[in-house]
Amino acid sequence: MITLDDIRAAAEVAAPYTIRTPQRASPALSQRLGCQVSLKLEMVQHSGSFKTRGAFHQMLALGDAALGRGVVAVSGGNFARAVAYCSGVLGVDAIVCMPQNAPAGSIAATRDYGAEVELLPDAVAAFARADELAAAGRSALHPFDNREQMAGNGSVALEILQDCPDLTDIIVSIGGGGLIAGVIAAVMAQKPDLRVWGVEPIKAPTMQRALAAGEIVNIVPGSLSATLGGPFVGQAALDLCQAHLEDLVLVSDMEMIAAQQWFIQHEDLQPELAATSTLAAALRIKDRLPADAHLALLICGCNDSDADIARYARLLEE
Repeated sequence: MITLDDIRAAAEVAAPYTIRTPQRASPALSQRLGCQVSLKLEMVQHSGSFKTRGAFHQMLALGDAALGRGVVAVSGGNFARAVAYCSGVLGVDAIVCMPQNAPAGSIAATRDYGAEVELLPDAVAAFARADELAAAGRSALHPFDNREQMAGNGSVALEILQDCPDLTDIIVSIGGGGLIAGVIAAVMAQKPDLRVWGVEPIKAPTMQRALAAGEIVNIVPGSLSATLGGPFVGQAALDLCQAHLEDLVLVSDMEMIAAQQWFIQHEDLQPELAATSTLAAALRIKDRLPADAHLALLICGCNDSDADIARYARLLEE
């Protein structure tokens, strides 16, 4: 299991390469939700998401010899961008295997950061190709089910608690579970009475299915949120959620889109749907939050393209 010492060590290792992202109060949301609300703006992290924290830690943990053989990763979105960014900074040769239906912006950004992209028919084929490249000698990186990745991700929770020592609640989105695993591990070791809420799309209920079955379940995700489109969650994430999650909230794509438009219009922010899911969840649980609560929304990324955001907005008008 990930420990607080693991997370603190990961934060120290990655600190020279990552941003200590800002956290700010939201008076408008505080009024709307009836309690104090803070926004952790992880969307301004290098490469546009929290994934960079874990990717740096995962890569640096490999050591020079393993990095010298080059790395290979699988991702349809933010992890691809993060690995490409980190490999460019560290001077590491990287190949990222991506499904052909990955967002065009993520494919372009991964190439722009300097990684070689191999496009495969689907995620299954992408994982298979990555396995081949790893068998040939490259060091494999996992987007979420990796101890170093989760510890690196958890460093964001250290910052949240430093900035908000009176925090009572936090909402975290779930794709493969690497972010919420790191957050839960960091939070429970320091403030075990803090309530951690998970959120995922109704059309990509990886954690919900796993919690119901008591084991990892493979699904076919169908949400518009590509970065919440993992086909399964990691075992460590499932174990931590079983033990510590206050509740899991499912939200619709339209709720995430409405929340995205609210951020654009009222907070001058343009988060991706995975990030706006936290506001959609908060609106669903607002009656369960007492007036003296202090809620943090983890705004995890900003990598939806302008074209995607405009397309989503049109769906609200139909």
